[in-house]
Amino acid sequence: MTFDKLGLSKPLLKAIQEQGYTKPTPIQQQAIPVILEKKDILAGAQTGTGKTAGFTLPLLELLSRAKPQKKRHVKALILTPTRELAAQVGESVELYGKHLPFKSTVIFGGVKINPQITQLRKGVDIIVATPGRLLDHLSQKTVDLKHIDFLILDEADRMLDMGFINDIKKVLAVVPKEKQTLLFSATYSDDIKKLSASLLKSPTLIEVARQNTASETVKQAVYHVDKVRKRELLTHLINEGKWSQVLVFTRTKHGANRLTGQLDKDGITAVAIHGNKSQNARTKALADFKKGAVRVLVATDIAARGIDIDQLPHVVNYELPNVSEDYVHRIGRTGRAGNEGEAISLVCVDEHEYLVNIEKLIKKDIPKVWLKAFKPDPSIKAEPINQGGGGRGRGNGGNSRNKPRNKPSGNRNSSGGGRRGGSR
Repeated sequence: MTFDKLGLSKPLLKAIQEQGYTKPTPIQQQAIPVILEKKDILAGAQTGTGKTAGFTLPLLELLSRAKPQKKRHVKALILTPTRELAAQVGESVELYGKHLPFKSTVIFGGVKINPQITQLRKGVDIIVATPGRLLDHLSQKTVDLKHIDFLILDEADRMLDMGFINDIKKVLAVVPKEKQTLLFSATYSDDIKKLSASLLKSPTLIEVARQNTASETVKQAVYHVDKVRKRELLTHLINEGKWSQVLVFTRTKHGANRLTGQLDKDGITAVAIHGNKSQNARTKALADFKKGAVRVLVATDIAARGIDIDQLPHVVNYELPNVSEDYVHRIGRTGRAGNEGEAISLVCVDEHEYLVNIEKLIKKDIPKVWLKAFKPDPSIKAEPINQGGGGRGRGNGGNSRNKPRNKPSGNRNSSGGGRRGGSR
């Protein structure tokens, strides 16, 4: 199937062609026709499936079919959990809508609010926002959502994970009841089912990937190594493999900073991205990584959400996540858009139980590798893992997903994804 079979107009087809795409992905094939029929949808899609274009293209198409307004009102609101994802979605709206007359803006925290107010006062058709900063604008009456026709919740599971349920409810209270709503989630938790039941009207269910499965285009491997030698092994792998671009995950913000400094001392250019970094620093770090100015991007889970690099070849779990689903999200950063990728996990004795839980979730054993030069010391006993500081931030509303679901104890949000740190 080609894009011209999906009912999209010439301006959109031209923009798609200019981006070099010829065939829609499965989520796009399924979602676009349903959205164009003005139906609500509940879509289960992992990262890297093309879901952003799956809702951006039909949204722009429906806006172009609507009767022109005398005065510009906000007609579509797209909510995302993090600043990086908001920026990515905003970029997609601009790229695909470049031949259409609509104006869009992205609003998130970590930057000054006045330029956003100026942009909103000029008039926009589409807003991409994180919940916290959107509520700031609503409280200051700098945004009007009374004319919304389309509401899209992207990565809704992550928004609930980060404690945004109360914020979402506040937004729902000010948008019209009669609207088309699209909900995208990587997983179908009980919380997501509850939210969709209250939000969607007779939704069409779309699922293009098996729940909580790792991408088949990603080659996975576990390297057993003592904790004190992880950095040494990582440097070895990068140098021996001549890796030019690798995304490395740590469990905490402090760990990301420390590892970045160590890699720099080893002669490997690296930069960290996490919730304590300013938005400008995060944007620059990601841009430098994408263009190859640095070889390694060290990230926490929340900060990495929304990183979209089609041909990222390598992901390394320097530390395994204490919540198994995050492993799937992490390795989903590679093997995107049909490209092959490699996901390597450096596992010490402390993390063996995390590994067992991850393999149970993805229903497969990950191949194990023991390098002779990095053979673990069998006399070292497992110790409790320090999860780092930080809570979930405000507004968790008693969300049950705030509790770690794996046996090893610890605060899932140790990477700093609370509303203040991760996405306001």
